Amino acid sequence: MEFIDLGAQQARIKDRLEHRIQQVLAHGNYIMGPEVRELETGLASFCGATHALGCANGTDALQLALMALGVGVGDAVFCPTFTFASTAEVVPPTGATPIMVDVQPDSYNIDVESLARAIEHARTLGLRPAGIIPVDLFGLPADYDAIEAIASSEGMWVIADSAQGFGATYRGRVTGSIGTLATTSFFPAKPLGCYGDGGAVFTGDDELAQLIRSLRVHGKGSHKYDNERIGLNSRLDTLQAAVLLEKLAVYADEIEARQHVAARYAHGIGDALITPSVPDDCKSVWAQYTVRTRPGQSRESIMAKLKDSGIPTAVYYPRPLHQQTAYRDFPSDPTGLPVAESLAQEVFSLPMHPYLDHQTQDRVIEAVVKCTS
Repeated sequence: MEFIDLGAQQARIKDRLEHRIQQVLAHGNYIMGPEVRELETGLASFCGATHALGCANGTDALQLALMALGVGVGDAVFCPTFTFASTAEVVPPTGATPIMVDVQPDSYNIDVESLARAIEHARTLGLRPAGIIPVDLFGLPADYDAIEAIASSEGMWVIADSAQGFGATYRGRVTGSIGTLATTSFFPAKPLGCYGDGGAVFTGDDELAQLIRSLRVHGKGSHKYDNERIGLNSRLDTLQAAVLLEKLAVYADEIEARQHVAARYAHGIGDALITPSVPDDCKSVWAQYTVRTRPGQSRESIMAKLKDSGIPTAVYYPRPLHQQTAYRDFPSDPTGLPVAESLAQEVFSLPMHPYLDHQTQDRVIEAVVKCTS
């Protein structure tokens, strides 16, 4: 059984993929070729953003966003501690300070009450609250109305880290179109993933978009050998864009298929484990189907029994950022980060992809019920 079945998806679009790849091989424009521009147009249209800008990977997308905003020494950037390292690792190279914030137990996303405490704490440290990087963890959008209200009152920007959540819906808005800037990753395991690495930055600001176009190609100016600013080498490969174009063409269908898989899980194992909840006015793209153990249950025992039954599982994330060696000395919510610490001991993820057929999913459900009863 596959945890994420990329092969099933490839079988669906194999002929179209091969045609796209052959087109790239024929024209030979392998870096930032015409397929990249076509993809950028398609991505922007899909989510309702004005600009979509391809880059080398999701981490670069975050870094480009920070660089475009001029983040630097003395700035405080607020990140959820329950996330992958990329969210916070882009902050220190700018000279700014990442500040860790707790998350909500039901959504796993940033807790605005913890955020408010962290902002006040930053001021006591002599830092300027500059911006927030909420994460659409496991495919569910963060609570952007509440986050944007704080950002607006504090004069802060928002970079929506939608590496796992591109195409999700929050109260009528699609992720990618939310925030001062938004970013995503096309890592193969992501809901919209390529066959290598890739990422994108989204914005409605024409000036920021133009700046990012420069920054992603070494800070180039109007002349190839006149670099107007310090930039990155973060161009999207044309072959990856070609793959993504065919994946984007079926992405809306796959998002709907993921809803059915998630609904069957919730119905089948909702009494056995704590299943994820999605607000009525939101739609997750279900990058992962992440459950929590109930009091008295042993995650390790459940996962071991599932493994014995041939059911793959994974833990995202076994250690929040503030407990990791590289990040433990950065500031955080002064009252602590107890929810993230609890989640790290309780969560694990089950197989999730849009091609998970009923028979295979029933095997997972039956195994979960059996090993938790």
